[in-house]
Amino acid sequence: MLHLSDISLVLILLSVLMALGSSRIQELIRIMAFQGVLVSLVPFLLERVHTASQLDILFLLLFIGIKGVVMPGLLWFASQRVSAKMELEPIIGYHASILTGLVMMVIAAFISHKMQVASEGLHPLLLPAAFTTIAAGLFLLVARHKALTQATGYLILENGIYLAGSVLAREAHTQFVVEFGILLDILVGIMVMGIIVHRISRSFDDADTMFLQELKG
Repeated sequence: MLHLSDISLVLILLSVLMALGSSRIQELIRIMAFQGVLVSLVPFLLERVHTASQLDILFLLLFIGIKGVVMPGLLWFASQRVSAKMELEPIIGYHASILTGLVMMVIAAFISHKMQVASEGLHPLLLPAAFTTIAAGLFLLVARHKALTQATGYLILENGIYLAGSVLAREAHTQFVVEFGILLDILVGIMVMGIIVHRISRSFDDADTMFLQELKG
């Protein structure tokens, strides 16, 4: 019988493939927001759903708000200010990107199996989902031109790091404190990215980072 944690991890893996195959920037932001909510729920569903304290629930709601609403909202607002709504000419095509995502899953599953030999009590999909999400975020950073797509890839990368942190952390509240600090740094980074995207759009009428090559000293 599938548990909610199983369903959440499977949906995270599917969201990775959807993100790699998405050409519309706003659709990619929606996928990232959906993934952010799932990633926030996973540690709670795996360990603390029956013994959750008020502090656990408070951090859960806080992470869902930041990952699922605030950060996607900032990127959505930035997407409304730029003219380009699609990534028309990615460095790596969308079909090839989805195939790459499937390869990432296989490699992540192999690495996770080797790591879990000496580990007990870990969910079999947790490490593969974490490694695949990290790899997909890095892939979007290097395989796309648009600044907003790259910023979304950066957030997907952070989602993967959050999942990996849920594996490595031993004390639940320690994990929450560390992740909250990381989220604040990411939030500031996304605000800076939004400003940069707006500046690029005003200067070049587009948010393609390839235009930065035209800048001269």
